[in-house]
This record gives sequence, C-alpha cells and structure tokens, in this order.
Amino acid sequence: MITMDKAKFEALLPLIVTALLQKIIERTKMSQEEAFQRLYNSQLYSALDNEKTKVWYYSADKLFLLFNDEMATGKLELPGF
Repeated sequence: MITMDKAKFEALLPLIVTALLQKIIERTKMSQEEAFQRLYNSQLYSALDNEKTKVWYYSADKLFLLFNDEMATGKLELPGF
C-alpha cells in the first residue's frame, strides 16, 4: 500500500479537493458555496483528509460517486471496507 509523507499529502489534498468540487458543481449544479459547505461537512471529506484511509488515491469521478451516495443515504460506504 502506498504511504505518503505529510508534506506531500498536504500539497496533494487541495488539488484533489479542487477536482472533486469541480465535479460536484458541474454534475449537481450546486452553487460553489453550497458545494464547499456540503463537501467540508461530509464524512467523505473527513476520510479524504486522513491519509491513512487512502481515499485520496481515488479518482475525482470515484470521489464524486462516493459523495453523491453519501448525500443520498446519509452515510459513507468506502469500497473494500
């Protein structure tokens, strides 16, 4: 399993979040403010912010599907967990 040092992870996370926010805004037509708020308050963001979960390794498309499912069901279900 890939392990990333803290500095690299902290540099990569904003890029992943930006790509995910773009997907959320494009596909749901949410405002930027609402997309930010929903993502940052989601279980997905908590998992994404934790390097040990390896959620950062997923594509923006996969992250969007996880986000969308969490918004629909109220719970996050990660593949393989």
